[in-house]
Amino acid sequence: MTTVLIVDDHPLQRLGFRMLLENAPETDVVGEAAHGAEAVRRTAELCPEVVLMDIRMPGMDGIEATRRIVAEGGPSKVLVLTTFDLDEYAHAALRAGASGFLLKDARPEELLAGIRSVAKGDAVIAPALTRRLLDTYADGLLAGPEGRQAEADPRYRALTEREREILVAVGQGWTNGEIAERLVLAESTVKTHVGRVLAKVGARDRIQAVILAYDLGLTRPQPPD
Repeated sequence: MTTVLIVDDHPLQRLGFRMLLENAPETDVVGEAAHGAEAVRRTAELCPEVVLMDIRMPGMDGIEATRRIVAEGGPSKVLVLTTFDLDEYAHAALRAGASGFLLKDARPEELLAGIRSVAKGDAVIAPALTRRLLDTYADGLLAGPEGRQAEADPRYRALTEREREILVAVGQGWTNGEIAERLVLAESTVKTHVGRVLAKVGARDRIQAVILAYDLGLTRPQPPD
């Protein structure tokens, strides 16, 4: 079973999540928190596999709470819940180390699948949604007006030429299948390359690799169709 800590300042929202998760055989709610500071404390106490984190809360918000939880270096992964279209802070939560985010109006099965994915160490944002988010907030993701030069970054220099191609493709939001088709590789080979890229650049998951690609100036928002 996947242990979960629910963090939300609205009691009814927490109750709704608890009812859903307690009725799912694969999840176990180990506690709740009503604000960021409590989330940090309870995560340290309970060591849940997944922290279901709200963004907007009084006092310490979900972004700062995520940053502190990740900085502790524990096993807990953070899954942020956001309204996306209204929440301009979603990308900041990913920068803080969140393993992904879902919309608050996600279907129950989507939330449960997201929790399972995060617990396994995967990102939960579909590539198309990753692209949509980054296209919207790319200016905030860049380290500066022009981004950093990739060749000056030791993480990029550590990659082989093929791994650099893979990092660019991940940054563009391509799935493993799309990368395999465009680079004429077996999908299993692509999966291996992606894993090596994540390890070499120190990315917790695919989302962090996307952010790095934007930071290094390897990819930019795609123009609308």
